[in-house]
Amino acid sequence: MVIDSEFLTKFLRFGLVGLSGVVVDFGITWLCKEKFRFHKYVANSLGFCTATISNYLLNKYWTFHTTGQQGMLFEFSKFLGFALVGLLINNLVLFFLHGKMKLNFYLSKLIAIAIVSIWNFLGNYLYTFSA
Repeated sequence: MVIDSEFLTKFLRFGLVGLSGVVVDFGITWLCKEKFRFHKYVANSLGFCTATISNYLLNKYWTFHTTGQQGMLFEFSKFLGFALVGLLINNLVLFFLHGKMKLNFYLSKLIAIAIVSIWNFLGNYLYTFSA
């Protein structure tokens, strides 16, 4: 399989956007869980959703350079659909690693993010932002 430079560039940019999303996700999760004392899964979901919105905008304009191929609401709904499935995967991994295996909450969250990142990139590359 040959990977072209455009695919590689998009993958790297998606990864950088993802890193910024991790900062947003962890920041909101930590704030909600540790300072506001929200339930850990509610805090996790709020962090995830906030990061999803920022990631959508960064990926739309910087990673995939989409402008007018489809309506923004329709495009965001596709992005959100993948993100919601990703949230389910994220919470299941978190439940398994932290809840059942007693791994540290934030380490479990980091592993969940890594798994969901692959799902999100492939879904958005192949469907949401495809030309």
